[in-house]
Amino acid sequence: MALITFQGSPIHTSGELPVVGRPCPPFVLTRDNLTELSLVDLEGQRVVLNIFPSVDTATCAKGVYTFDARAEEAPDTVVVCVSADLPFAQRRFREAAGIDHALLASTFRHPEFGRDFGVTMADGPFKGLLARAVVALDENGTVVHTELVAELACEATYDWALDIIHQHHHPCPEDALLTSE
Repeated sequence: MALITFQGSPIHTSGELPVVGRPCPPFVLTRDNLTELSLVDLEGQRVVLNIFPSVDTATCAKGVYTFDARAEEAPDTVVVCVSADLPFAQRRFREAAGIDHALLASTFRHPEFGRDFGVTMADGPFKGLLARAVVALDENGTVVHTELVAELACEATYDWALDIIHQHHHPCPEDALLTSE
């Protein structure tokens, strides 16, 4: 169980992020067109999982916009934006926001994703939603970077997520985020 905050108030998560250097836990998500997306579908590709509470919050929406723009700059990397939002809400958001490169996927049929990745918030006002986190995978499905954002109202560190996939290292400010490498 990890500890994050929302506006300074503590929130516990359901576990810990996947371990860097190990295979990514298998998962299945539901895309905004109601088809399933699994880790198997992403085999052979570099992947960034942008995990967050909801597209209906400003910080989460900004994260999707930013990762979408960064995905355009990294055509060899698939960015999957994961939340518990219904696929219908994700589709409306994607179409209204002009999201062209990142995929949106929901845990609504597969809540085990939050448990397996340690990101389901176990208490606090957003209990049951996903914490803000990033998990990056190399083309072999190995976890090469994780970040659990310490303060839910803050954004993820976008550059680290994509740079780490390509360089397998980054300078890490000791106190900025709960990250591993």
